[in-house]
Amino acid sequence: MRKKLFKSESKRLLDLMINSIYTNKEIFLREIISNASDAIDKLHYISLTDENARSKRENGEINITFDKDARTITVSDNGLGMTADELEENLGTIAKSGSLKFKEEMDKKDRDENDIIGQFGVGFYSAFMVADELTVISRSYKEDTAYIWKSEGASGYTIAEAEKDTVGTDIIMHLKTDTDNENYSEYLNEYRLKNLIKTYSDYIRHPIKMPVEKRREVGEGEDKTYETYTEIETVNSMVPIWQRPKKDASDEECFAFYKDKFHDYTDPVSVVRINADGLVSYKAMLFIPAKAPFDYFTKEYKKGLALYSNGVMIMESCEDLLPEHLRFVKGVVDTNDLSLNISREMLQQSHELKAIATNIEKKIKAELKRLLEKETDKYLTFFAAFGIQLKYGVVSDYGINKDSLMDLLLFYSAKNEKLITLKEYSENMAEGQENIYYSCGDSISAAKGIPAAVIARDKDYDVLYLTDEVDEFVMKTLMTYNEKKIVSVLDEDNGLVSEDDRKKAEEQAKDSEELLTFIKEALEGAVSEVTLVGGLKDFAVSLNTKGGITLEMEKYFAQMPGENHPRAERVLELNPEHSAFKAMKNCYKDEPEKAKKYAKILHGEALLSAGLMPEDPFDFCNLVSELLS
Repeated sequence: MRKKLFKSESKRLLDLMINSIYTNKEIFLREIISNASDAIDKLHYISLTDENARSKRENGEINITFDKDARTITVSDNGLGMTADELEENLGTIAKSGSLKFKEEMDKKDRDENDIIGQFGVGFYSAFMVADELTVISRSYKEDTAYIWKSEGASGYTIAEAEKDTVGTDIIMHLKTDTDNENYSEYLNEYRLKNLIKTYSDYIRHPIKMPVEKRREVGEGEDKTYETYTEIETVNSMVPIWQRPKKDASDEECFAFYKDKFHDYTDPVSVVRINADGLVSYKAMLFIPAKAPFDYFTKEYKKGLALYSNGVMIMESCEDLLPEHLRFVKGVVDTNDLSLNISREMLQQSHELKAIATNIEKKIKAELKRLLEKETDKYLTFFAAFGIQLKYGVVSDYGINKDSLMDLLLFYSAKNEKLITLKEYSENMAEGQENIYYSCGDSISAAKGIPAAVIARDKDYDVLYLTDEVDEFVMKTLMTYNEKKIVSVLDEDNGLVSEDDRKKAEEQAKDSEELLTFIKEALEGAVSEVTLVGGLKDFAVSLNTKGGITLEMEKYFAQMPGENHPRAERVLELNPEHSAFKAMKNCYKDEPEKAKKYAKILHGEALLSAGLMPEDPFDFCNLVSELLS
C-alpha cells in the first residue's frame, strides 16, 4: 500500500501544531471527543431531510476504551462517518475542517441553531502529542464499505478498505513510549480518563461511555467474597446545570454543584444566573462565596470564570471575564459567540468577550446591592471575607470604579456600634454637621481613643472607625459622598475646633515660640513641628501630620519590601490649657532637663494614643517612674 504525503507543508506544520499551538497535552482527548460529538450532530442534521441518513441514525453516543498491553486508547462514535474521499480531504490536509465546510453549506438560520465546534481542522492532530500512530476506521452513512486511515505523523498516511459493521468512526491512538520526562502511560488509566472527560467534556450533549471497573459481593455466609467486574457506564453529565431552566435547578442543587466544582465545603451566599440573548448570547452561573479560600491573598490564586463553548471547556479560569475587584466570584460562562483561536485554549481579544465581562460585572454588583438591602446577614458574611477586596477596587486604577463600589462598602459606626454604609451615615448626620468623619487605627479601640475622635463624638457627630490598612486610601479616593466632604478627625480643616479656640491657641503659640522650639529640639528629630491647638479638652497632647502622608499611610508603606519607605511629617499638638503643658512651661526656665523629660513623656503619650510605640519603650517607662517618684 503506497503511503501518501500530507497536502500541507507536512512535517513543519505538524510539528508546529504539536509543539506550539497546544500547550497542554491532556487536551488531546477533549479534541477527539469534540470531533466525535460533531460527527453525531452532523448526522442528526442531515437525517432531517435525507431518508438514507435517517435510516442509519441511532441514538448518538461516544464510546471510549483503552488497552494497557497494546498501549491504545480508542474513541468511537456513531456519527455520519467518512468515505475514502472524505478521509483524504479531511485528514489528508492538515488544517482542513469538515465542520467548517459543513457550516458554510448551511444557511444563516441553520448555522445559528446547529453550532459545530470544529472550525480549524487541527484538533484531530493534537493526538500526536501523546501518540506515535493514529488509526481511523470509518464507515460513511452513504456507503456499505468502510475505510482505514493510518499515519505515524509527518511522514504521511495510508488509506485502504476495512471491515466495520456500523456507521461511524473509530479513532485508535497508539501511545508513545514513556521517557524520563513524559509519562504517557498515565492516560491508560480508568481514573485518569474519567477525570479528563469530567474536566473538559462533561457537558458534551451526547453520552460518553466507557468500561468502569467495579466490585460486588458473591456467595453467602462464610463463603461470601468479592469479585471485580466491568460495567459500561456513562461518565459525563451531558446537560450542565446552568443550561437548565431555573425551575429545574434549585438553589440547593446549584450550591451542591458549586461545592463540588470549586472544592468548597461551605455554601456560597448567593448564586447569580444569567441567560442573555442579544448581540452576544451566553448563559452563566456565578457564585458569591461565603469564605475566602486559603490561597486567596497569595500570588498562586487564580481568578476567573470557567469558560465553555457548546459543552466543551475552553478555559478553566478566564481572567478577562472578571475585574480584579470582583476576583472572588466563581462560576461558569457558556457561549458560542466567541472567536476562538486555532487551539481552542485561549481567546482572541474580542468585543464579544468584553461585552460579556461588562454585563457580568453589572450583574454581580446588582446582586451584592440586593444582598445588602434585602439579606443583610448574608452580605455581612460576604463582606467579612471580601470587603477588603472591594476597598482595593475603589483605590485601584486611579479610582475609576469608586462610584460603582462606594455604596457596597461598610464601616464601623461609633453611634450605631456596627457596620453601616456611607448612605446610612449621611442620612443620619447631626444637625449642623457638614462633614463625614472617620478615625483610623489598628483596632476599633485605637481609633476610638484618638483625641480628635472623642471631640467629634462630644459634638454628637458620628465617627467611622477604620481599621483596615487600605481604609485611609479609600477615603482619600472617595473625597465626598452625597455632596458631603469625607474628612479625617485629624485633618487640619476638620471643622471640629471652634474659631475662638483656634485663634486663642494661635496667640498662645506666639507667646510660647521659644518653648515650642525647645520641645522640638528635645525630641531630637522625632517630630517636624510642635504647635499648640485648642479644643483638646481633657487631652494633654495629640499626634498629627502635615503633607500628603498620614500615620496610617506610613504604617501601610512600612509593611512593603525594600527600604526608604515614605514617612509622615509628624506634628506634636499640645493643649495649652492642660496642667501637663503648664507644668512643663513652669520648669522650662529653671529646670530645662526636667522640661525635656516632660516633652519626651508627652511625645510618648501622643504616640500611644495614635497606636504607635515609643522608639524606646523601656526609656519611656523609666521617665514616667522618675517623674512620679
